[in-house]
Amino acid sequence: MINYRRISDMLNDGRLGLPPEQVALAHQEARQQGVGLKRALLQQAAVDEYKLLEALATATDTPFSALEPNQIAEEAVREVPASIVAHYHVMPVSLVDGGVRVATDDPFNENLGEELALLLNQSVDLMLATSESITKAIRRHYGVGADTVEQMVSREGTLEDEEASSAELDDAGAARDASVIKLLNEVLKDAIEQRATDVHFEPFEQELRVRYRVDGVLREAGVPPAAKQFRHAIVSRAKILGNLDVAERRLPQDGRSQANLDGKIYDLRISILPTPHGEALNFRILPRDRVIDDLESLGLEGQELDGLQRIIRKPHGIILVTGPTGSGKTTTLYTMLQLLNRPDTKIITIEDPIEYRMPGLVQMQVHPDIGFTFGVALRSILRHDPDVILIGETRDYETAEITIRTALTGHLVFTTLHTNDAPTAIGRLTDIGVEPFLIASSVEGVLAQRLVRLICPHCREWYEPESSVLLQLGQGANGVGRLARGRGCRECRFTGYLGRTCIAELMLMNPELREMVTARRHAGGIRSAALRHGMHTLRMSGLRKVTRGTTTIEEVLRVTPSLETDDTVIVGEG
Repeated sequence: MINYRRISDMLNDGRLGLPPEQVALAHQEARQQGVGLKRALLQQAAVDEYKLLEALATATDTPFSALEPNQIAEEAVREVPASIVAHYHVMPVSLVDGGVRVATDDPFNENLGEELALLLNQSVDLMLATSESITKAIRRHYGVGADTVEQMVSREGTLEDEEASSAELDDAGAARDASVIKLLNEVLKDAIEQRATDVHFEPFEQELRVRYRVDGVLREAGVPPAAKQFRHAIVSRAKILGNLDVAERRLPQDGRSQANLDGKIYDLRISILPTPHGEALNFRILPRDRVIDDLESLGLEGQELDGLQRIIRKPHGIILVTGPTGSGKTTTLYTMLQLLNRPDTKIITIEDPIEYRMPGLVQMQVHPDIGFTFGVALRSILRHDPDVILIGETRDYETAEITIRTALTGHLVFTTLHTNDAPTAIGRLTDIGVEPFLIASSVEGVLAQRLVRLICPHCREWYEPESSVLLQLGQGANGVGRLARGRGCRECRFTGYLGRTCIAELMLMNPELREMVTARRHAGGIRSAALRHGMHTLRMSGLRKVTRGTTTIEEVLRVTPSLETDDTVIVGEG
């Protein structure tokens, strides 16, 4: 049990290293603002929470824990309802002497133990843990929004008819709707705090699975099993957010909304798909301020960086950016546009949808349902005399032909294609129906890219690679002594990775390549010629980062095309 008298004495006599005037000011602020003394102390004295709690725990012989998963007993979790855990921000840890041991982050709340004992009708033994570790433990063992779901279930019981939870906004369902709003907000907030780019709500026969995509990899987001009962209400709330048809459940729908977290605005792209067990819901989370001002920050380097900086300054031509969905193409395109965004340059974009709002650009959203397609938009914007044009995606013959003719008439055009690497972009355009001589005359360069996860800087370690790993590096293994990997820690949620960077291959057009394109040479021949002229492939770009300890060989092999079996990397190049 926490010795509150001793803690108070330590605080007042300066043994914690806090000046008396700061302690007095913290007491005053706590009374005036109605906040806890610990919070006021952290604000006034700028003291580290972990060090403060650890010092108090040591001096008062109070247990202190990081609340790792193996330290928490499930039988203790079952003893304490989610509503109590959320209200008091505590975490049950274990059963002791006929009672329950509970972790708290507030060593100054002298009434906490008695209140919990009355509510639980059993003895409570308190210990200390940081606020962050308690929050993570609650989400891990109770699920995101567990207290909200618990309240909804207690209010409505188990729903036999799941359609009853779907929702149109009416007086009878006002309490339920408010809870659904709170639950969805909690999930989105948790996803944003975990740096997720997507949130997937996937209905199955026996569960509602919620997953986040973090650093390009899906991970489970624990939600209480009872949330399945309210899946229709969750989707309906998302439809209201995206200004979609709440009554329509047979067709896919797409919309957009916004979220505000700690003063930071996020754009939300909402997508809904019908499935046999209900509607699947996806949120794409786009921070408003995520446009990067320079290409180096994306991870581009060496000849890819130099070549790209050179061709984006050309007065006309086409620059293609290729890669699968989620490979960072749009971010790269807007970073290039940011470099060209000057008062003497007019830039117009045509997108579906508009992912970034950038001052200084004229941006248009296509609406195919009313006939406003990429092709129609392209024909119209030429009357506005643009210098630079961004076309969100070249997906059909009409768009491709107008794009190329626009480039040939003195405009610099940026666009994207879905291809695995740079050389196959040429074949993709010919498959669409574009004449090879037009491609050869207009395309200036093709950038293919992927995103690889960065090794967590907090737990990076160097190791001697096994011979099998060195074989995967090919000739690039010459001179490689050690490689890096992440052990896994709290900062990276024990994945060993934190953040992502770009690897890329840039194929710059030259007379030989233009001649090969006109002669309809296959992608393999074009690729070989580009390599002779100094192109570095995606895998070569990735392996350079491996040898520098930026990412791992496993990560590069995961995201690069398997056809690159003969790639090598020159250690230290670029």
